[in-house]
Amino acid sequence: MKMVVAYTDPEQFEPIREDLLELGFVSITVLNASGSVPEPTVSATYRGAKLERHLRPKVRIECVVGAEHASTVVETIVRHGGERTFVVVLPVERAVPAATVMTDPVAIDVG
Repeated sequence: MKMVVAYTDPEQFEPIREDLLELGFVSITVLNASGSVPEPTVSATYRGAKLERHLRPKVRIECVVGAEHASTVVETIVRHGGERTFVVVLPVERAVPAATVMTDPVAIDVG
């Protein structure tokens, strides 16, 4: 089994979710996150003090799947996620309940 973890812009999430559902990946976890960047995304002045924001809002998507499906999930996320999407695939030793993990190869038709 593999766990796919992705960080993408919030507006990219809905197309990713729709495609994953269409492909049969119904068990995903989604969290609000922030990503740090070196250049400020917002600069302002408040009462004479300079304010800089170095965080961008992100969505964290997690999906545990059979090893044979990890590349399909990654490709789906990258296709919709854009250039600021970050994806990592991690090994999973065990998942409970295992029934929530897609391991059936006939459920996916990426053709």
